[in-house]
Amino acid sequence: MSRNNTLEMLRESTPAILPSLLLCDFGNLEREIEKVHEAGFTSLHLDVMDGVFVPNFSYGITIVEAVRKLTDLTLDVHLMMVEPQKYIQAFVDAGADLLTFHAEAVEERRPVLEAIRKADVASGLALNPNTPVSIIEGDLDLCDIVMVMSVHAGFGGQSFIDSVLDKFSQIRNTPRGDQILLEIDGGINTDTIQAAHEKGAELFVAGSAVFKKENYRQAHNNLLHQMGSSNERT
Repeated sequence: MSRNNTLEMLRESTPAILPSLLLCDFGNLEREIEKVHEAGFTSLHLDVMDGVFVPNFSYGITIVEAVRKLTDLTLDVHLMMVEPQKYIQAFVDAGADLLTFHAEAVEERRPVLEAIRKADVASGLALNPNTPVSIIEGDLDLCDIVMVMSVHAGFGGQSFIDSVLDKFSQIRNTPRGDQILLEIDGGINTDTIQAAHEKGAELFVAGSAVFKKENYRQAHNNLLHQMGSSNERT
């Protein structure tokens, strides 16, 4: 999918829930993807952790490629890794539609964003909870999405940090802020999604709120219902 097509699809589907495959049953990956389809999700979120930028290690290019073979859903690939520029084309070739990397992971963000744009996929920057919006203001002209982390990247069992929600209005108030899709990742569930939506988030990454539930369609609708969305699946 081209960058423009990806962005058009994402904008048309907001508010949208993006299930995070990190918590799916990888022993039954094909069935998990089928259940996600049946539940009416339009995009999937894949967390790539390198064990360097973050203390944990997850899957990489081969899993992205495997998922792409099983679905035509939009693949939102979140790179929690150092030197993401080395792997952009490999992830694009594997099937990523959107590549988001951490502002804290590189010294020069613009060359990485430019490389993602050149590969004709959507580009994003992620901000850890303690990272201010001000450090990326000069890069927003190359961003299609900004992902606000509501937990610290790479650590499990954290509580939702609601103070990060103020970043959405800060991004919106930048010169190009009204053109950027706003995504939130970390601790999203039926207790937290409404506040995030009210503060401006449009894309919501959800892990246990989907994959730890028995009925994915019901989980999807429960999250949408909390936002008063008309996108509920029947």
